[in-house]
Amino acid sequence: MDFNFINFFLIILPLMVAVIAHEVAHGYAALRLGDPTALRAGRLSLNPIRHLDVFGSFLLPLGLQLSGAPILFGYAKPVPVNFANLRPFKAGTLIVASAGVIVNFGLALISAVLFRALIYFMPALQTALSETAMMLVLKLLVYSVTINIVLAVFNLIPILPLDGGRIVTALLPVRLQIKLIPLERFGFVILILLLLTNSLDFLMTFFITPLTNWLLLAYNQPY
Repeated sequence: MDFNFINFFLIILPLMVAVIAHEVAHGYAALRLGDPTALRAGRLSLNPIRHLDVFGSFLLPLGLQLSGAPILFGYAKPVPVNFANLRPFKAGTLIVASAGVIVNFGLALISAVLFRALIYFMPALQTALSETAMMLVLKLLVYSVTINIVLAVFNLIPILPLDGGRIVTALLPVRLQIKLIPLERFGFVILILLLLTNSLDFLMTFFITPLTNWLLLAYNQPY
């Protein structure tokens, strides 16, 4: 089997888990705060078919990897949320917008704990698992930590329709919200251009790399 295919699979698997968990978190938080839109749409499910987007979940991360972009990013179909149903409205909007990011940080932490545990127990496990299997699992966990940190930090960028954009918009006066909301339809175009032109390198330098290294105890294998 081609090693590049294995490597891409090790990236896609945690990416799928990360983006699906991110979207389900939004929908579940909305449901708890009074909006059943995601539930009625069948999106409070971990079934990948209900969430994955051909471009955002496969073609975009593949293109970013092949282009050598510093950030590997992907997304699932956004879970529908009717923010007008949330009670309380402003606090509910902040909670729903933050839910996906919180889940991604949580997944990164869980993956890091598993990574550290595997490193700690590696001498004992080597009798049960081959060295190749151990390295593949370790690499999978490294990708999981990195991808979830990337998604969490990236989604905090204050551009609609990202979570950071919704958080900032919810905190602004209504007159400014009215002016910003129509710009949401241009958000993904702007973000993809920023990714493809390496304009978000500062996220790697100041946030993603330090957080990832801290969680992985400065594990120095290639991500």
